[in-house]
Amino acid sequence: MKQSRKGKTETKTAKDMKAKQREDLLSALKARFESNMNRHKSLDWANVQAKLESDPEKLWSLNEMERTGGEPDVVGHDNKTGEYIFYDCSAESPASRRSVCYDREGLESRKEHKPENNAMDMATAMGIELLTEEQYRELQKLGNFDTKTSSWVKTPAEIRKLGGALFCDRRYDHVFVYHNGAESYYAARAFRGSLRV
Repeated sequence: MKQSRKGKTETKTAKDMKAKQREDLLSALKARFESNMNRHKSLDWANVQAKLESDPEKLWSLNEMERTGGEPDVVGHDNKTGEYIFYDCSAESPASRRSVCYDREGLESRKEHKPENNAMDMATAMGIELLTEEQYRELQKLGNFDTKTSSWVKTPAEIRKLGGALFCDRRYDHVFVYHNGAESYYAARAFRGSLRV
């Protein structure tokens, strides 16, 4: 957090990204985009880059996805809104987001051995959304993800209200959806996010 000239507190944002950081991020995103054309067959990188450069806040969020091991890539384009859709496309659940409870309520309900953070708060701070079960299944059509790890997914309110939370993985060449208490956490479980730009 920092103080602005008007005395208001601002969160750290895209404006704090250095030119070199932006260049490095765009270069990494372009290389990943070109190496994985099966994820976005009909899309053109120049259009994606133009959109990214016009939205520094979203670029900052993508940098957070990249920094925490998500390897974000374009997986679609919304023709109605003109937005490009990014998902975390790392082979395994992002390494720097593991060992977290599902949400703050789950974290606070733990009496001992509390992890440092929770998936929902981390995603909010990064400016992204957790993948839904449907989005997770869409991602799995583009490759084999989470064959050794698992990822929390956005949990329907009626399940969460009863204390549960959902996570997914890929085993035996099939995608599985499971449940745990929202307060649980594991060294091999993180979360995958989505971002619309």
